[in-house]
Amino acid sequence: MAASPFLTALREFMMVRRYSPRTIDSYLHWIKYFILFHEKKHPTELAPDHVAAFLTHLAVERHVAAATQAIALNALVFLYDKFLQKPLGDVGAFRHASRQRKLPVVLTVDEMGSLLSRLQDEHWLMVSLLYGSGLRRIELLRLRIKDIDFDNLQVQIWNGKGGKHRLTTLAPELIPMLKQQIKQVEIFLEKDKRLPEYAGVWMPDALAKKYAGAAKSLNWQYLFPASRVSYEPGTQSLRRHHFDETSLNRIVRNAARMSGIRKDVSCHTLRHSFATHLLQAGADIRTVQQQLGHADVKTTEIYTHVLKQGAHGVRSPLSYLMTKN
Repeated sequence: MAASPFLTALREFMMVRRYSPRTIDSYLHWIKYFILFHEKKHPTELAPDHVAAFLTHLAVERHVAAATQAIALNALVFLYDKFLQKPLGDVGAFRHASRQRKLPVVLTVDEMGSLLSRLQDEHWLMVSLLYGSGLRRIELLRLRIKDIDFDNLQVQIWNGKGGKHRLTTLAPELIPMLKQQIKQVEIFLEKDKRLPEYAGVWMPDALAKKYAGAAKSLNWQYLFPASRVSYEPGTQSLRRHHFDETSLNRIVRNAARMSGIRKDVSCHTLRHSFATHLLQAGADIRTVQQQLGHADVKTTEIYTHVLKQGAHGVRSPLSYLMTKN
């Protein structure tokens, strides 16, 4: 099924339009599942009510989160509107997912220090930025050298989640290693430019036209590039992509395991820890909201639950009893 001509054509369609590998894999997963759910019928034979039935199945039978159901819907809207050019329109009534969001996993300051002590060089720097600037994994890996503002101690995030831009803090303690990292990127760039086929770093279409030659300039290179050049899927242009997402998550998990941390730690745990530790240090919630890039402060408020002693800040009656005795 994964190698079907239909899905292969869909993958190529997205690659040519420069969708991110993560978006391509996600959309293909949900579209494939949609086709299997309807007994392998071709999507052109299915109507909006079939989409509604599938979304209801995800909510009722699979108990997916609301965000996951929304991604599945986005994939199907893309399939019909963009690929098949048969707009889906109103899919009608379907059961919306309502599974309650989990409380975030947060490391203590000591646990964070222990985790970092297990890392060195580039890996230490990447994880330090995840925690120190509250970055999402993909935001970190998509950073260009120009996005580091040493003078104002800021990191510029372009086209983050929801296509939004924001500024977040930069720990001054990272500046020496960041400058060292930039020198390493410059070495890679000079080496790459000697390759006859080298097309430069990937640039969004509009920017590639606006800034001719930027693809081979130092400022536009990824801050954390891949260890080798490769041919870009879809275009077959020789480029140096950014560091691999899966590898970064594995680095974080291994460091947590070596530190003896028993929590389920991922790259996103470091972002959760950034927000919680800011609040613990007295930052107001609006500031934390801006740093994280949350559209709604209600999303940020989940971290206040982590800060409270016990459930909702209520002291257990057992504690009163034990204190009395």
